[in-house]
This record gives sequence, structure tokens and C-alpha cells, in this order.
Amino acid sequence: MLQINIYLRFALIAVTLIGGIVLAFAFGFWYAFPFFLVGIFLLVGYLMLGTVQSAAMMLQATNFLGAEKRLGLTLTPRLLYPTNRAYFYILKGTIAVALNNAEEGEMWLKKAQQVKLPTDNEKAMIELQLANLAANKGNWQKAQLHFRNIKGLKITDENIKEQYKQFEKVMNQRGQMKAAGQQGGIMMRGGKRRRPKMR
Repeated sequence: MLQINIYLRFALIAVTLIGGIVLAFAFGFWYAFPFFLVGIFLLVGYLMLGTVQSAAMMLQATNFLGAEKRLGLTLTPRLLYPTNRAYFYILKGTIAVALNNAEEGEMWLKKAQQVKLPTDNEKAMIELQLANLAANKGNWQKAQLHFRNIKGLKITDENIKEQYKQFEKVMNQRGQMKAAGQQGGIMMRGGKRRRPKMR
């Protein structure tokens, strides 16, 4: 997909719209029409797509602060195309978690869940992140709930599949440790002998 640098886009929007206004006053509307057309096209593209794509590229390079700043150049997520709005919230949540702000990250991820997501990959990505957050807080019951939600999804992204498998191992190990602890407790209770009375 063709991507225009956001600052270049801002400059082109300003030049085409201001240039169109000048031409309209000087020579008439039809001379200015091509400038207005290009300017409006760039403006609508910015309002509906925002800065999600370039922020995602920064995030892939682990430039969390740069990605957060780039997302801040989006006018408002409410005007974004639904898919981009969902990704906007996902990116905000991912950045917040990476910057050790789990509560804010969870808030953004839950916002992303409320948007109609394009595929099950995005749904699984959110559930995995929420499951990890719950596990980090020691809330394994909540983590298990998010993990179960993933099982009914059709995941095609290999990275998400791998993350799912890794989390599944963690959950299985957790279950085994819990079962071993319960068995140990039963053995200790069952194997306790009564001491003979002292005469």
C-alpha cells in the first residue's frame, strides 16, 4: 500500500487547499477544482486512515515512544475506518503494556474489542494480550477465560499461532503444578500419624 509521510501529507493538504482558494478568487472555480480535489482526497484519507500504518511500522522496530507520538497525530479515532480504529486501540494498548502501564493497556484493548474486528487474528491477538495481563497479575482464572475464548477462533497468522502455543504451555504447566500441590496436600493430610500417649 502506498504510504505518504504524514508531514508531507499535511504540507500537501495545506498547499492544495490554500492554492485552490487563491486560484478560485483569481481565475475562477474550475481552475481551482483540481487543487480542491487533490486536497480533499488527501484530507479524507488522513481522517479515515489516521497514522496507524506508520505507527505500526515504528512499533515493529520497538520504537514505542515514536509510535505513541505518531498515533497522537491522528485527529480522532472516532473518524477512522473501523479496521483502523480497532488497530489504533490495539496499538495504544500494546504500547501502554510495553511501557509498564498495564491498567491503561487493558483499557485500550477492551476498547478494541468493542469495534468490529476484520478477522479472528485480531480477536486472538487481543485475547492473548488480555490473558497475559491477567496472568501477570496472578489472576489465572481470568487468564483461563481469555485463553478459552481463543480456542473457538480461526487463527491464520503464524506469529499469533506461536504465541498461542507458548501461552498454552504456560497454562498446562500451571495446571500441573496446581494438581501436584493438591496431591501433596492430600498425602500430607492422609499420612499424618497419631503420636502414642506418653506414660
